[in-house]
Amino acid sequence: MGERTFPVEIGTQRVELPIVSLSDKLALALLITVDMGVEFMSQAGKELADILRAYEVDIVATVATMGIPLAVEVTRHLGLDQYVILHKTPKIHLADAVSEPVRSITTDADQRLLFDRARIKDVQDKRVAIVDDVISTGASTGAALRLLRRIGADVTAIGTLVTEASLWRSALGEDAQMVRSLGSIPVFRPDGSGGLVEDWNG
Repeated sequence: MGERTFPVEIGTQRVELPIVSLSDKLALALLITVDMGVEFMSQAGKELADILRAYEVDIVATVATMGIPLAVEVTRHLGLDQYVILHKTPKIHLADAVSEPVRSITTDADQRLLFDRARIKDVQDKRVAIVDDVISTGASTGAALRLLRRIGADVTAIGTLVTEASLWRSALGEDAQMVRSLGSIPVFRPDGSGGLVEDWNG
């Protein structure tokens, strides 16, 4: 049996995403930005930047690592130079980092977002757009929002390649209205006979 895929339009681009099982009750269409290629990410970054331009963004922030290629391209297409990363793994320069707890759907473990204190000046009192590859449960986005606001950033927009199902809406509450997406995908549940059904509620 061949690999199951799900077709999705991400802005003007159409791709087939592989469907992978997380458990016997849940499968996801997997978007891996580092495997999408330079041209795909450049086009997606341009299209998302075109949407975010109206929010007069001073700097782009993202969550490592899958959000980094998107942050680079959105930053480039907005005509900016600097972007900031919220890390999920400790690095030597993050020993004294500002941190915020987060739990991701794909890692199934408690983690912390870490932000380099040396970069606080780059977001404090600035108009910040958070960009990420996928917004699923809203956990990473919510943690990024809390951390950035705590250090004085004015988060004006949230951009993503795709939203996944809709759990993120309740997780983000009023902040969900800031989300701008180039596409949307469901999660998948077994149908009891070897197939999968789309679940847009998640």
